[in-house]
Amino acid sequence: MKKFITLLLMTAIVLSTLVGCSTNEKEKSTISSDKGDKIKVVVSFNPLREFAMAVGKDKIQVVTMVPEGVEPHDFEPKVKDLLELTEAKVFVYNGLGMENWVDKSLSSIDNKNLNVVDASKGSNLIKNTSEDVIKEHGQYDPHIWLSLQEAKVEAKNIKDALVKVDEKNKDYYEKNYEEFSKSLDSLYTEYKSKLGSLQNKSFVTGHAAFAYLCRDFGLNQQSVEGVFAEGEPTAAKLKELVEYAKNNNVKTIFVEELASPKVSETLANEVNAKVQKIYTIESKEDSKTYMDAMRENLDNIYNSLK
Repeated sequence: MKKFITLLLMTAIVLSTLVGCSTNEKEKSTISSDKGDKIKVVVSFNPLREFAMAVGKDKIQVVTMVPEGVEPHDFEPKVKDLLELTEAKVFVYNGLGMENWVDKSLSSIDNKNLNVVDASKGSNLIKNTSEDVIKEHGQYDPHIWLSLQEAKVEAKNIKDALVKVDEKNKDYYEKNYEEFSKSLDSLYTEYKSKLGSLQNKSFVTGHAAFAYLCRDFGLNQQSVEGVFAEGEPTAAKLKELVEYAKNNNVKTIFVEELASPKVSETLANEVNAKVQKIYTIESKEDSKTYMDAMRENLDNIYNSLK
């Protein structure tokens, strides 16, 4: 009797295990089916997610590695981030020293089918002038996504990668890219005319992230911090900014979410100017899309220079 009961228990366990395995396989199959139709794209940070979604729309599943509110060059990937890369078809990063963790991350994973996209490829780059910045971060200013013209280049690089891994949907990606490109051109044309009509061309920001935007529209930026928003300005630099703001009748000091606002606020108080937010778009701020944030940036800059 004892042997019989033991046999029954073992049989029940085996049956239960088989049913459980069957159920799990069905669940995995369903999950795989839901995501299987979409190309998995991992991007380093927010603007590249925006460009990827503009081109790929419902044909892709996008995972962003750098969390909201974290500077891309301060980010350190965790195991879960590397696992995302092992399952991806496409990985997009900005390059130009913005993500110094990329090479190490790619060398630590095993994904021979991963298409790696340096989104800055083919961009018209602006050289850094500080020897210290060049030594630590490289020769070029990385903030190319803040140019409507260079955003088209980044979006095209993403489009080309999607076509490569999903050629059957080439027309779909091409169409989406053309639509996005036209929307960028439309915003550029609108503000090229508006900003071009102004005599005052200079504005003050928290850190020097807007050189490409300035090149698009013939503007000049003066900044509290450098290209990579590292450290605080010297007393001499702050004095220089105060004199500049007074001499040029600067009434607005722009500040960014991921840069410290304290010095900018001090500067604004010194010259009786207001502090106003400007979007670097490194994170998704105030639930704004790339186009929304860029339009607001340009509108606020325009109004500050009138």
